[in-house]
Amino acid sequence: MEDKKQLITQSAIKVFQEKGIEKATVSEIVKGAGVAQGTFYLYFPSKLSVMPSIAEVLVNVSIDRLIEKVDHDQPFSIQLEQIIETIFSITEQYRDILALIYAGLASTEHLQEWETIYEPYYERVASILEEAVENKEIKRDTNPAQTATLLIGLIESAADQSYLYDFQNDDKIEQKKKDVYKFSISALI
Repeated sequence: MEDKKQLITQSAIKVFQEKGIEKATVSEIVKGAGVAQGTFYLYFPSKLSVMPSIAEVLVNVSIDRLIEKVDHDQPFSIQLEQIIETIFSITEQYRDILALIYAGLASTEHLQEWETIYEPYYERVASILEEAVENKEIKRDTNPAQTATLLIGLIESAADQSYLYDFQNDDKIEQKKKDVYKFSISALI
C-alpha cells in the first residue's frame, strides 16, 4: 500500500509542476499515478494534503545527498563546506518542487508538520556537529540538535534567496556560500 502513496506523491509533484497547485486536480494526479480516485482519498483528504508527503520526498533526497557528499574523514571545516554546497545544490536542482512545497504548505493546515518532517534532516546534521564537538573542532558548549536546526535554516534561507527569490548570478551565489560559511564557522569555533 505504501507504494501507492509514493506513486500518488510522485504524480502530484509532476502535475503540480505542470499545472500549478491551483489548476491541478485530483483526477490528473490519480491518472498519472495509475490508481483509482478512491485510492487517493485513502491517503489524502485533499490535493493540498499531499504537500507534507512531497516535503518528505525532498527531505529524504537531502539526507541521502548529505550521506553521499559529506566526507566524515575530513575535518569539520571541510564538512561544513560540503553541507553548504550540498544544500545549495539541492535547492538549485529542486527549486520548482521547493516553491510548490512552500506555497502548498503555507496555504494549508499542514505548516505545523514541517518541523516533524524535517526531524531526520536535523538529526543527520546534528550527528555531524556531535562528532565535531567530540573531536574538539567546534565549541564544547555547542548544542548539536539546536545548532543543526539553526544551521540548516541559515543555509536553506541563503540558498532560497539565491534560487527561488532573486535568481542571482553564479558569482553572487558563490559569494553567498562563502559568507554563510564564514558566518557559520565563526559562530562554531
